This record gives sequence, C-alpha cells and structure tokens, in this order.
Amino acid sequence: MTVNCWRILKAGLLSAMLGMVFSLTTFPARAQDCENEQTLRTGARLYAENCALCHGEEGQGRVGATLSKNWPSIRPDLRVRETITNGVPGSPMPAWSTVNGGPFSEGEIDSLVCFILSWESGGPPLIYPTPTFKLAAEITAPPGVEGDPNSGAVLYQANCAVCHGEKGEGRIGANLSRVFSSIRPDLLTQSVIAKGVEGSAMPAWSQDNGGPLTNDQIMDIVAYILTWAPAPGVVATTPPIAEAAGLPWWAWALVFLAFICVIVIVVLVSRRAQQNR
Repeated sequence: MTVNCWRILKAGLLSAMLGMVFSLTTFPARAQDCENEQTLRTGARLYAENCALCHGEEGQGRVGATLSKNWPSIRPDLRVRETITNGVPGSPMPAWSTVNGGPFSEGEIDSLVCFILSWESGGPPLIYPTPTFKLAAEITAPPGVEGDPNSGAVLYQANCAVCHGEKGEGRIGANLSRVFSSIRPDLLTQSVIAKGVEGSAMPAWSQDNGGPLTNDQIMDIVAYILTWAPAPGVVATTPPIAEAAGLPWWAWALVFLAFICVIVIVVLVSRRAQQNR
C-alpha cells in the first residue's frame, strides 16, 4: 500500500513539474508576440471600443473588475484569454469569442490579452481614445415617460450600445428594440438598468447600486430606448406576474380556467356525496 501511494505521489509531482516547465518555456513566446506594436495597437483599439465601458479607460474598474493589476498566475495570459473567450457564468462578464456567440476572433482576443497584460509591466505604451458620440437628430419624447431621449441617446451610445447594439438590436446583450410587455415598461426598464439582473451579464448601473449613472441619466436612457417601441407605457400585453414567470398571458388564462374547473368539480362531488348520505 505504501509503495503504491509513493508511486502515485511521484507521478503527480512529475506531472506538476512537467506542466510548470511547459508553462515557463511557452510563456516567453507569447510575451514576445505581445511586444509587436501593431498587436498592442489592435488590442488598445478593441479595448477602448468594447471593454473600457465596464472596466475603465485605464483598467481601473467601473461596473466591471479592475484589470490594471498583477495577475496571480503562472500563465496570466491563459487566465485572461479564458475569461474573455468564455466569460464568467453568473457574473456580468459575458463570453466575447465568436465560438461562444461573441464578436471577437481568436486573433482579436490575443491582441486584447497582450494589451491588458501590458499593465503588469508598468502600463500600456498607448491608450486608444474611447469613441465620442453626438446626437444625429432631435428625438421626440415618448408620451407619458419621464426623461430626455436626446440626452438618453448619447448616454446609450456611450454605455449600452457595446452590449445591446447601436439601435438595440442585440449583440452580447438582449434585444431592446421591441415592445416591452409590461403595464409600465418605463419602470420595468428603469429597474433593470438601475439594479441589473442578478446571475446575468447585466450589471447594476445606478450610483445607488455602485454603478456610474445617476437616476436622471437612467431615465433619459429609458426614454430613448422606449422611442423604438410603439405606444410605450400605454398598453399592457402581458400581466406582470406572467412575465416574471416567463409565460404568455394565454397560458396563465388557461391555468386560471383549469383552477376554476377544479373548484367546481370539488363542489359538485361534495354536494353529491352529501345527498347520498
């Protein structure tokens, strides 16, 4: 028994040593690739356009984690690449690779990894400017909804379009250019933006919940989003309880009718039983 345990232990130690040697010998090759200026420029551009929104322009963190730090790992490049590629389930970090439905190719992810890890060695050699946004045309506010959709359009492009698309068509976030099935779609949308959706890639954006946006800014974004849907805030197409459970209204109607039928049957059976006594 002792000999077998010793053999298993030696095999485990040998595997660990081989893995460490492999990591240490292959990491310099990856680091050398990261010294390519074009690779860093590509990574800086992709980061500014897609990541700075959540993680800050210099990786200082915003609604996402701080990235300008030392990564406690033998192969930090693999750890960062894994996170970008597959996301972090149950957190606001979605998967960004094309194989997982995201927008980035393997080469683009490699460039991002190089740029992010350049902070470990004293900071990236360049910071790509984040996009600026301007209002294309005057937008009419939807009826019965607070907030300025014109201000909301700029705020949306700066904070939401990366995940939800420029016109709410969806990207790595949900499609927003639709009718919101709620009696008060403005309040529903405000709540989701302010508090986020726990266990999903939607973080909380309100300052009250640790985010960067004021309540007025959130209402401006709500007003802008609801300009895409016809007659926002007026018609309820789905009862709120049914929506929360993920069922259409007609399914809940059938459940209610079935419940009534059960009650009627119970009453009839009870009366017949009393008559037979």
